[in-house]
Amino acid sequence: MLIDELKSLPNSPGIYQYFDKNAKLLYVGKAKNLKNRVKSYFNADATPNSNLSPRIAKMISQAVHIEWITTQSEQDALILENSFIKQLHPKYNILLRDDKTYPYICLDLNSDFPRFEITRKVLKGSNIKYFGPFFKGANEILEALYLEFKLVQKRSCLKEKKGCLFHQINRCYAPCLGLIDKNDYAKIVNEAIKKIKNPELLIPNLEKTMLNLAQNENYEEAAKIRDQIKTINDTSVKIQIDLAKLEDFEVISVNVNSGFVCGVRFSIRDGRVCFCTHSIKPAQDMIESDLEALYSTMILDAFTIDQPVGATKIYTYAKLEDENILTDILNLRHNKKFQITQPKIAEKKELVDIAYQNALEFIKKHIKTNDHTLAREIQDLFELNNLPLKIEIFDNSHLFGSAPVGAMVVWENGEFNKAKYRHMHLQDINDYDQMSKLLTHRAKSFDKAPAPDLWIIDGGDALLNLANQIIKSSGANVDIIAISKEKIDAKANRAKGRASDKIYTNIGKFSLNPNDTKLQFIQRLRDEAHRFAISFHQKSRQKIDIQSSQLATLGISKGSIIKLINYFGSFENIQNASFDEIKKVTNKSVAQKITKS
Repeated sequence: MLIDELKSLPNSPGIYQYFDKNAKLLYVGKAKNLKNRVKSYFNADATPNSNLSPRIAKMISQAVHIEWITTQSEQDALILENSFIKQLHPKYNILLRDDKTYPYICLDLNSDFPRFEITRKVLKGSNIKYFGPFFKGANEILEALYLEFKLVQKRSCLKEKKGCLFHQINRCYAPCLGLIDKNDYAKIVNEAIKKIKNPELLIPNLEKTMLNLAQNENYEEAAKIRDQIKTINDTSVKIQIDLAKLEDFEVISVNVNSGFVCGVRFSIRDGRVCFCTHSIKPAQDMIESDLEALYSTMILDAFTIDQPVGATKIYTYAKLEDENILTDILNLRHNKKFQITQPKIAEKKELVDIAYQNALEFIKKHIKTNDHTLAREIQDLFELNNLPLKIEIFDNSHLFGSAPVGAMVVWENGEFNKAKYRHMHLQDINDYDQMSKLLTHRAKSFDKAPAPDLWIIDGGDALLNLANQIIKSSGANVDIIAISKEKIDAKANRAKGRASDKIYTNIGKFSLNPNDTKLQFIQRLRDEAHRFAISFHQKSRQKIDIQSSQLATLGISKGSIIKLINYFGSFENIQNASFDEIKKVTNKSVAQKITKS
């Protein structure tokens, strides 16, 4: 089969995918010529080429099936490869995860009295000035800006033609009342722009405000200002390099060391390093094509289609084979002239080197502060494909079938990431169908929020099989385990350290000692998902109880209310339903009571 597929490869650009015997996606790559690229992995008898690295040779030895998608150009192939890797998380691809969109602070200079606001997308209209990206602290900087400068803060101010609260507390010059003309206002805006370009200049005023609050014994507000100062200080990158010109550009460097890979991005604005971000990923046996793909991903992520462009020059530490392809993609995306180069001398070369060295320091710090021992033990015990560093945990909750909800919590970078928690209302009555809806919904969103390393399901063997089917149909490389609660007197025993929960995996069922740290870790994750699901369920039930009581006051029985909810899905839909629709579900009397209310 594999030999026949190799013979069928076209001489076209595109992407190729390797699958193992269980239809698991192993690897995604791009090629200028699919036939030449894929055949380079194999000998004539379809065995791995002896020139391959150990990691890639192992991958080829596991591959039993190849699929490919042809594209019109190398640019399309590169975009498609990047998209597939981020969505599907193939086992042998290395990806520096960064699924964030970073905010900018923008200023619409078309207005006579412009206001600063935060955006993550290009806004409609010309003559809009963008500052950023801000990898952290955008809200704190904006708040500090409005604390120091008496500028318009509410979008509706100029329309209302009346002084708002900010004017009353001396935080706005109130152009809506004609108390300042546009020329004087513009001078204040220009002063604010200087400080937004150098946020550290906002700190003296914050320190003064914090001291006044403390002296007035308003310690809670003073503490908030203290935290704001710390965040703004953290946004500034302390690198003393004076550039000859007030230039805007991006620096991207990737370093590999001690089994980890780290990518660092510096954003230089007006000749100074304003912001810095980095991403770290475990990586073994990296090869040149891996490094190329990491640079490509970082560059494409830095300049997504709908984000503002702060700079068009990109300096990288390593020479990229795909530089021309990447610049063509960015040129088309943003209708600007981009340039990707490697500086050889002077300040820009020094900055690229500093970014590269910073990547090494981030790796060293990560190793010292992040112990992956437990994650590796879990990976080894359950024979997982991925080191479980990003985990999504699922649970559902209902009370005798009423107010069913589903919940997902996220464990990432050694802690719960509550910003990525999600919940949803469900309509199915049984646990199996509820979990099916929840997991399917998540799998369909892999294009927006990349797949994790591991799913943990609150349930047994049946739900494990369900999750496997959903992941298989998505094509993503996600490991799955399920944990089934120990029952004592028909009730779940959640006492960590005593509960003998069962863990179901694709290699069998495990009964770990209640004191086993691996079991206790999984229990902790499961219990957080349960807590989150219960909390959302209780809020939903409270809302339903209130709305049910409103129907009950109309003289509608509890049984009829349940029928209506099960059929229409929500009270809003019931209120919007016609007489005939309600009559069909219940009876004429109920329909009359609701439609007349």
